[in-house]
Amino acid sequence: MKPVIIFRHFNSEGPGYFSDFLDAQGIPWVLVKIDEGDVVPSSIASYSGMVLMGGPMSVNDDLPWIPPVLDLIRQAVDADVPVLGHCLGAQLMSKALGAVVTQNVIKEIGWGEVNISVNGAAQHWFGELESFNAFHWHGETFSLPEGAVHLLASKYCENQAYAIGQKHLALQCHIEMTEAMVREWCVVGAEEVASARHSPAVQDVETMQQTLPLHCFFLNKVANQVYTQWIKGLLN
Repeated sequence: MKPVIIFRHFNSEGPGYFSDFLDAQGIPWVLVKIDEGDVVPSSIASYSGMVLMGGPMSVNDDLPWIPPVLDLIRQAVDADVPVLGHCLGAQLMSKALGAVVTQNVIKEIGWGEVNISVNGAAQHWFGELESFNAFHWHGETFSLPEGAVHLLASKYCENQAYAIGQKHLALQCHIEMTEAMVREWCVVGAEEVASARHSPAVQDVETMQQTLPLHCFFLNKVANQVYTQWIKGLLN
């Protein structure tokens, strides 16, 4: 099987539970470390799927790696190669596919409920779930590209996820989190959290880490459901 290509844009925002899931399924993957200067491949032909992780930058920033990544996303969609975006990754998908990424009304950081849309696409990805507690860390939001179906919403951000067909999935929230990642982000992002402490959608670092094993246990169950659906579309 061709490997899944995973893009990491910031050193603390790796694939997390997603790479554990792929390993458990025996699915090969390669990591492109944008944060270390790795080159973006010019063709998607060597890969069975494309996955984009998060990062603190904006898709609207003038960064040299963004145009080739956008091009590769379009290549993948055109070739029916499954694409999966987490947070910044979802925003990259949106921009590549003709939607816009703008400032969200409010910053979301920490654990918060997302409600699952009532439609067939949402049921395909999330089964019988009606809501779950996701992890958030974003200040921007995306509009939906043409042909996308809305999947998730939170109290402070309407567009938390969408799907295009049964192969391409964009998630504003983070379902890839592990306990170690949450703890690391609480250290790396402590200053950002403190500066936004008056926002009703920003938790302090202590609250984020309360009952962390339980939070991650249930989030991993959601991720397992979603990722199981996504890998069904991988090209051999």
